[in-house]
Amino acid sequence: MRARLFTRMFLGTLTIAALAIAVPASAAVDADGAKALAKKNDCFKCHAIDKTKKGPSYQKISAKYKEPKNKDGAEAKLMKHLTSSPKVKLEDGTEEDHKAMDGVSKAELTNLIQWILSN
Repeated sequence: MRARLFTRMFLGTLTIAALAIAVPASAAVDADGAKALAKKNDCFKCHAIDKTKKGPSYQKISAKYKEPKNKDGAEAKLMKHLTSSPKVKLEDGTEEDHKAMDGVSKAELTNLIQWILSN
């Protein structure tokens, strides 16, 4: 009886360990795909990876969403921002509507957002 219980516990532990190894916590970011999508949607017209242009750099955006007050829901907030055309304040103080990314799959947008947050 004890041997059977031990065997079940051991096999259960092995199964959990195997699943943890087989399924990564999050898929790797496709940086080339994210950059291509950003280029296709003219994101680099206003943003750069490491310098401020008309809009903030992706490094500045990433830093903002790494702050404790913004960390929770960062991906959802950026998803809404990229798909809803909100009014944004530019670096020079003026405001304009942010271009919505229409016709882009959720997977592509998620990859772009994860890439932005990884900068």
